[in-house]
Amino acid sequence: MLQSKEQLLEWTERIAALKAEIGRVIVGQQEAVEQLLWCILAGGHALLEGIPGLGKTMLVRTVADTLDVTFTRIQFTPDLMPTDITGTHLLQPAGDGGQTYRFQPGPIFGNLVLADEINRATPKTQSALLEAMQEKHVTAGGETFALPAPFFVLATQNPLEQEGTYPLPEAQLDRFMLKILVPFPTRDELMEIARRTTSAETPKAVKVADGAWVEEVRRGARGILISDDVLQYAIRLLMMTHPQEEEAPPSVKRYVRFGAGPRGLQSMIAAAKVRALAHGRLQVSYGDIRQTALPALRHRLLLNFEGQASGVATDQLIGDIIEQLEHHR
Repeated sequence: MLQSKEQLLEWTERIAALKAEIGRVIVGQQEAVEQLLWCILAGGHALLEGIPGLGKTMLVRTVADTLDVTFTRIQFTPDLMPTDITGTHLLQPAGDGGQTYRFQPGPIFGNLVLADEINRATPKTQSALLEAMQEKHVTAGGETFALPAPFFVLATQNPLEQEGTYPLPEAQLDRFMLKILVPFPTRDELMEIARRTTSAETPKAVKVADGAWVEEVRRGARGILISDDVLQYAIRLLMMTHPQEEEAPPSVKRYVRFGAGPRGLQSMIAAAKVRALAHGRLQVSYGDIRQTALPALRHRLLLNFEGQASGVATDQLIGDIIEQLEHHR
């Protein structure tokens, strides 16, 4: 738990050091980096979405380089089996000359697990990952094996290519605390990317924190205060994602089929507490909720047929909600 202002300052400085170290390798993407750190320090899982070549995998690898934790990568393909993720029982020689089955852990037994191109795996394989994400354990051969702590899954997916992919079901999307968009770089950022990646020396991040510190911050962030007024603001924001809600803006009533559930509220608040801590504050502000609403809710809004056919972005709908809330606050 957070013990003193000195400890808060130390955590704030360490988080800033993490961002700076990641920035030595990753050009731009400050918003994506910040949101990824909110998610990790809140103990959640993140889904990174962006077209190929924008550095999603490199971003996750760089975060792993700054943390002294076990890093594993799973490249998702249509022929990937659940046991390729969780592990399996292997026949091993026993001491008495016989044979016995021993569980061989799979790559899911890491602290930071990169699930690369997660939407390329079949639903059967995705369900194996779902148990690990939600329950923090794996069941194999009738036995249950606890996953190491801290444990977080950082998954990537490509929003453009649909051939040979299996879209994540809403139940699994809901397990991701945040959905982080990785945008195309600006001209200046492209120039810097070219300089860094084609020179003789390639920058590499160094370790700034370890797993014990991540767990300490996660527990401490839960102690960050949130007033009833700010909590009510977050609840109103969530309720306005539902088309049947009287306060919902016209765009939500027209294009949304189902709004966000309770996990959306939990994700907003958990990320907002880490954001407040990262800015050296002991209390969540309205601004923290507004900043965490997009990544926490964008994957939890289910559009109706008209919304899908019109190509409506859930970010725009959440923006309409925030604008209406601010107008009537």
